[in-house]
Amino acid sequence: MIRLSPLPADRHSRYAAVALALALPADVLLYLLLPMYADDFGISLAEAGGLLAANRLVRIAGYGAVARFYARHGDRVTCSIAVVVAAFCALGNSVLSGFWPLLVVRLGWGLCYAALNLSTQALATADVHNAARRTGASRAWIALGPVIALPAGALMTLHHGPRLIFVILAGVALLGLLATRALPSGAHATLHPARRRIRWPDRLNLWSFVEGLTLDGLFILGLGFLGKDLLPGQAVLVAGLLLALRYLSEMLLGPVGGRLADRHGALRLLVAMSLATSGALLAFGAGWLWSAAAVIVVLRALQLPLVAPLVLARYPGPARVPALASQAIWRDIGAGAGPLIAGLLLARVPALALYGAAAVALAVAALACRTGASRPAATGAGSG
Repeated sequence: MIRLSPLPADRHSRYAAVALALALPADVLLYLLLPMYADDFGISLAEAGGLLAANRLVRIAGYGAVARFYARHGDRVTCSIAVVVAAFCALGNSVLSGFWPLLVVRLGWGLCYAALNLSTQALATADVHNAARRTGASRAWIALGPVIALPAGALMTLHHGPRLIFVILAGVALLGLLATRALPSGAHATLHPARRRIRWPDRLNLWSFVEGLTLDGLFILGLGFLGKDLLPGQAVLVAGLLLALRYLSEMLLGPVGGRLADRHGALRLLVAMSLATSGALLAFGAGWLWSAAAVIVVLRALQLPLVAPLVLARYPGPARVPALASQAIWRDIGAGAGPLIAGLLLARVPALALYGAAAVALAVAALACRTGASRPAATGAGSG
């Protein structure tokens, strides 16, 4: 349950999260609709994969510029601009066709997300007191948007096609201006954002890369592509409900995963859940599409809180922040590469072979984390 608080830090964090929650549905619905309705958007499946990867890839390249703009202009201006541009991006998804026009929209959205996400994280941690609680509440508010929009958008698509919903979501995104008006307006004079550097990956970074590639890339695109053939007519609704379950699971099961990690150890839990996810990926490729997908989204939610404690344990002191940034970058690289690979191979390679290879890669990456657990943190502070 999300508790409302009158404290300024809590209130600002909540408003920033609401702004992102209202802008986000137009993005998450594309992961559902582009693979299933590629022809309606005037693109191929491979181009759909490229479009779904573009927003993450531009985020990696453009994060530094976004962070510097945020530092100069503060939360209210940055988030207000991001919300307006996000609304235009949603409208573009409704009226534009073809790879290149839609690519411009995806790149614009990637920068909007970077700005809104940066503000939610900065405001949630602006006050050290109760920062963890505010961060958890912020993630819950953000997830509410996709939880509601995915099944509603899937249902509307069944009756009106995949385009009309984005006109509505453009209006929903603009409602975020009501939230951004309540954000603080001052610049962040003490914030000196560094450029994000891609460091050579250690074992945990490699796991993050593989996890992003398989679960945020291959799995999401495959859910739409394979589902449309397995359950014609109703696939978009079932897939929408499963993707909504993904965000609902993050809201409900993230704290559960954290408590389990405290009790049983984050590394032991990460390895066990990764192996279980590998088995579910294999079943997914073998044709157990909907049941395996439900298992995967639940396991993914339980795994989300596990990485940060492992990074903190392996890289104490000043090495902690660069290590966390490096882990996030490698996950983004994997999540950006996944749709590209899926778009190229799903129509050409048997699903069992593709997802079987993904399952093996995830299992090997998880076991490698366990074998590298005894390495002293100091030796890995600068590189893998």
